[in-house]
Amino acid sequence: MNLTNADVEEIIRILDSSFYDELRLKTEAFDLTLRRSDAGWTEERRTLTEPRRVGAETGAAAKLQAAKTAAPGGAETANARAVRAPMVGTFYRAPTPGAPPFVDVGSQVGEHTVVGIIEVMKLMNSISAGALGTVTEICVSDGELVEAGQVLMRLQSVAG
Repeated sequence: MNLTNADVEEIIRILDSSFYDELRLKTEAFDLTLRRSDAGWTEERRTLTEPRRVGAETGAAAKLQAAKTAAPGGAETANARAVRAPMVGTFYRAPTPGAPPFVDVGSQVGEHTVVGIIEVMKLMNSISAGALGTVTEICVSDGELVEAGQVLMRLQSVAG
């Protein structure tokens, strides 16, 4: 079994949503080591038949930092709150295709209200609002690939 570039990219996306700094996969066919650096992940890949070192850095860390600091009105205050993606995956606004979305702009939400789902490797992960308030902005489209930490929507929080 050999890993393709797509396989390595998927592993990197999963690792971006974790707290691990290093991963090493070793089989008879390959030895893959991924280490987190300040700029993102670096890949070191060696095979038994073709020893080599390939350095590749993803822009995921830079994208994550940009998503956290960009956009006017991106600052969180006592009354404004961003609902962020806890992991890398595909964001869906509705429980099934064609169903009404969990929330729309103007929807009232509670702390445990499901506002969307993120699919990671065919597993559906519910995303909760995390605060009592009103949805003021939906920042990503249905079916969009999101990064860990990316703002999904904004809430106007109320004391509760």
